[in-house]
Amino acid sequence: MSGVIHTAPLVVPISRPPVRDGAVAVRGGRVVAVGPRREVLSGGGEEVRWPGVIVAGLVNAHTHLQFTRMAEVGRQVYDSFEEWSNAFDAVYFSSAGADWAAGAREGARLALRHGTTAVADVVTDIEAMPVPAQAGLAGISYLEVLGDTDESWQRTGRDHFVSTVGRLRGSEGMVGISPHAPYTLDTGVLADLAVLARRFRLRQHIHLLESAHEREYTVSGTGPIAQLVRELGFDFEILRAGGTGHGPVAFLDKLGLLGPHCHVAHGVHLDAEERALLRERGVSVALCPRSNRTLGLDGPPVAALLSEGNPIAVGTDSLASSPSLDLLEDVRVLHALAREQGYREPDLARRLVEAATAGGARALGLDGGPGRIGCLEAGTRGDFAVFGVDPDERDPYRTLIEDGPGRCVATVTAAHRNGRVHIVNPATEPRRGC
Repeated sequence: MSGVIHTAPLVVPISRPPVRDGAVAVRGGRVVAVGPRREVLSGGGEEVRWPGVIVAGLVNAHTHLQFTRMAEVGRQVYDSFEEWSNAFDAVYFSSAGADWAAGAREGARLALRHGTTAVADVVTDIEAMPVPAQAGLAGISYLEVLGDTDESWQRTGRDHFVSTVGRLRGSEGMVGISPHAPYTLDTGVLADLAVLARRFRLRQHIHLLESAHEREYTVSGTGPIAQLVRELGFDFEILRAGGTGHGPVAFLDKLGLLGPHCHVAHGVHLDAEERALLRERGVSVALCPRSNRTLGLDGPPVAALLSEGNPIAVGTDSLASSPSLDLLEDVRVLHALAREQGYREPDLARRLVEAATAGGARALGLDGGPGRIGCLEAGTRGDFAVFGVDPDERDPYRTLIEDGPGRCVATVTAAHRNGRVHIVNPATEPRRGC
């Protein structure tokens, strides 16, 4: 077989049950075999023996790596989304000349340090677009669009956007579009972005129902968000017309933005009807509970999303609203939150670990084909993380959630021919040829 065979007391492939004394064989950046150690070793290859648990690489389904150096904003707890937004804007708009690519590189290193191997990275400043791919991370960099009125879009915004996408598609990494939110773009712009996404075959990622006041904005064009939009100087159609009469989910759906090509972030205030519409459209929801807490928000309705069968993923958001880029910390919060909300099924831990891996892959459209991520099986990218947790626990998924945060000892990506190894804990070196 040749290549490298990574072995550990426990392997969690995600796509099948955990394997005791397991192995993952990687060749040319791809997984070629997963199974019991003795069986995989019989095919030949160099063995690298890890302690603890090997799990498919984590997928951070919502982050902004370029804001890593804005952690000062995320260290506080705010009373509302709008209060946080004002604090964020004050720092961002005073950061003229900031090296956003350098911030993204720092964020990529932190993500890798915590076992993340793929990201949905929303990029406001174009110089940060290629950074995740350059760092060895899989996933998609989403070019963010915000602040255009219908008039400015037709005058200069659309042509600039189209030319920018044309340049980016030939650069490193996959490119997507992020129409920021229902309240930061005019109605015609949002509708046109849906058309352009289909034309260029680009995936979309949208902030949705993060604020408690977002529904009031789209329904009637009033409330704190409407005031915030006016203070920023945007004369959007919703404000002039006194709203659309529709909540944010129905509003985006009528504009053609929702579908399996799109995933949304946050969804803190989704009601049952909105969850059903997202489910019908095949839209995944990336949950970021620690970021929500920083903004003084209730957690997302994770118990309802799980019980009703909505596809979910997990994100950290950026350090401008979250204490770290450790995705398992968010999974741990979601586990406690689901219990608080009444979820009692015994599959909770497994489903949340799946959300942070295969669920993220689904959200990014990378759950099939040659670039498949989020699980370990023959043909997938050779991306995985090693966590220094006790592999003898009865429920490995719950062990990862309860003990895994902060205990990633290594992250391996397919960026190198036989896997680039990021040693997180130098004291935990693998053994070779055992």
